[in-house]
Amino acid sequence: MRPYLLQGHERPITTVQFNHDGDLLFTASKDLVPSVWRVENGERLGTYNGHKGTVWDLDCDRFTKRLLTASADTSCRLWDVRTGECIFVFNHRGPVRGVAWAEGSQMFVTISDPFVDHPAKICVFDAPEDQDPSTYSETPRLEIELPKINGKVVKPTHVHWTALNEDLLVAFDNGQIRLYDPETGDLKEEITAHEKKINRLRFNREKTLFITSSADFTSKLYDPVDLTHLKTYRTDRPVNDAVISEQKDHILLGGGQEAMSVTTTSGKVGKFETRFFNLVYEDEFGIVKGHFGPINALDINPNGRSYASGAEDGYVRLHFFDKDYLEKKDPVPEEDEADEDFDEEEEEEEEKTAE
Repeated sequence: MRPYLLQGHERPITTVQFNHDGDLLFTASKDLVPSVWRVENGERLGTYNGHKGTVWDLDCDRFTKRLLTASADTSCRLWDVRTGECIFVFNHRGPVRGVAWAEGSQMFVTISDPFVDHPAKICVFDAPEDQDPSTYSETPRLEIELPKINGKVVKPTHVHWTALNEDLLVAFDNGQIRLYDPETGDLKEEITAHEKKINRLRFNREKTLFITSSADFTSKLYDPVDLTHLKTYRTDRPVNDAVISEQKDHILLGGGQEAMSVTTTSGKVGKFETRFFNLVYEDEFGIVKGHFGPINALDINPNGRSYASGAEDGYVRLHFFDKDYLEKKDPVPEEDEADEDFDEEEEEEEEKTAE
């Protein structure tokens, strides 16, 4: 597996994301400057300058025309991907923690932290592509205030739209996952998925599955329709991000020891590897090393041929899978092999009976 080491950021990486076509990679970090890279050769094509605080999240639209960034400077900015121009600034009351385009890229959702007397909020904004950006409104079409639970402030950590923009899927730092109606703001369903903070949610491309990443050392696979728990992937470290492979039944997990303890620990002990799990059987079958700090962000190319990891060490590693990995079939457990043999024998007997 050959990696490109993308050296452009000066602070820890917060998120990485491939565009829909898989030819560009967008990255953000605590150095305030989101960047875009060419996947083919690892060349940095440009930066998006304007934020005055950590950029926590970003999202590119379906056709790689417009980019949204969420920042601790209490703003969400809309950018022209090609020119790097800031099209519009959506100001918030508190640090903006996450952002996501709706399908169709005509509106988007943000989550923001509580600040002073202002509670944490989920906001939906209109941003039609065919409308003059100067006429956009900073007032959200929908605003959901998140009250305290038992006197404790609960912060949203990540947000996504479900298929066909039917619901807003929101993760929280108390381990909860909630579904909200994007039209009325009503809470439709909630579950406690983890014992500790959920760091991130990731969908597969068809949005038929999503996976969580938690500080409780586990990652879990869910059905987004009714929040049914399907699988659990266990590690011996906090999980900061996890992604579902588009080409294989594989899960990639990234995390590591807490960042505050990194300076006293070697890379080997800190466990800063990307870990590979079988999606169906939940077993770990491989690791990829390289980082010298906890992995904060992962994403896998839509074509399934590469993946990117960003870490506390400030580097983004762009890995290209070997031909052996891409062509190799996953081994079938002995029990399943026995079941297949039994099924084949039954089919043969049925054919003889029919004759």
